[in-house]
Amino acid sequence: MAIRIGNAPCSWGVEFADDPRNPPWQQVLQDCAAAGYRGIELGPVGYLPEDRSQLDDALQKEDLTLTAGVVFQPFHDPDGFADVFKTAERTANALASQGAQHLVLIDSISARRAPTAGRPSEAEQLSSSEWQGFVERIKTVAKMARDGYGLTVSIHSHAAGFMDFHDELERLMQEVDADLLKLCIDTGHQTYAGFDPINFMERYYDRLAYVHCKDIDPKIKADVILQRTDFYKACGDGIFCNLGQGEVKFDALHKLLTQRGYQGWMTVEQDCDPLLEVSPLSDAIANREFLASMGF
Repeated sequence: MAIRIGNAPCSWGVEFADDPRNPPWQQVLQDCAAAGYRGIELGPVGYLPEDRSQLDDALQKEDLTLTAGVVFQPFHDPDGFADVFKTAERTANALASQGAQHLVLIDSISARRAPTAGRPSEAEQLSSSEWQGFVERIKTVAKMARDGYGLTVSIHSHAAGFMDFHDELERLMQEVDADLLKLCIDTGHQTYAGFDPINFMERYYDRLAYVHCKDIDPKIKADVILQRTDFYKACGDGIFCNLGQGEVKFDALHKLLTQRGYQGWMTVEQDCDPLLEVSPLSDAIANREFLASMGF
C-alpha cells in the first residue's frame, strides 16, 4: 500500500517558531523517526532550519522526508494580509527548496469564532463583502504558491476560524477552481465541527491532496457543546485524544483510501499544550501503532 505516514511539530507542542517552550528541533526529528514515521511537516516557518543544506542533512540523518508546510494565519483579517502573504511565501520557498509538494492553508483562530467552536448554529458569520475578501486572499496565496513555486495548495478547515463548518468548506469548494485549490481533510477538526470527514472526503475525493489524522473524544465533545465551552478550554479539557480513543471512524478512512488508491501522505497531528504534562514521543508511538493496527 502506497499511503505514507508522517507527523508534525505540533505533536510536540510547536505552534509558534519563537516559543521558548519549544523542544529543540533536532529532538523532534529524532523522536519522529524513532516513533516509526517517515515524514515530518515543516511546522511554523522558522522552527526547522531554513538553510537548505542544514535541513537536508538533518532529514537524511533521520531518514525523514519533508512532507508539507502549513500556513496557519488570519486570512479573515484584511489588515494583516501583507504579513500573511510574506509568511506564506517564506513557507513556500522553504518547501520548494526541499522538494516538498504540499502547502496547506488554514484560517487561524479568531476571537469572533473561538467562543462558538463546535456549534455552527451559534457562530458569527462573515458578511458578504468579508467573505469575498476572505476568498480572494486565499486565492492570492494559492496562486503564488502554485505558479511561483510549483506547489499543490489545499485548504484545511479548522475549529475556531472562519473556514470551519460544513457549509463554509462546501461553499469554498464551489467558488474556487479545483486546479487552484485542493482539499486537506482533517479528521479531527471536521468531526469537532459536526460533520463526517469521511463522507466529505468521498464526495470531493478528486480534490483530495493531503490528509491530517486527528481524533475527538466524544464525551468531551458532547460536554463542551452542552456547556458552550470555547475552543481554548475544550483543547485544555482534552477534546483531541490519541488516535483510536475517540469517534473518528478510521476503519472507514482506511477502506475509502485503499479502495480509491490514495498514494499520498497522511500526517498525524496530535495537538498538545506544552504546559500540560504529556509525553509527545509516547503519544507519537501509540498513534503510529494504532494506524499500523488499522492497516496503514
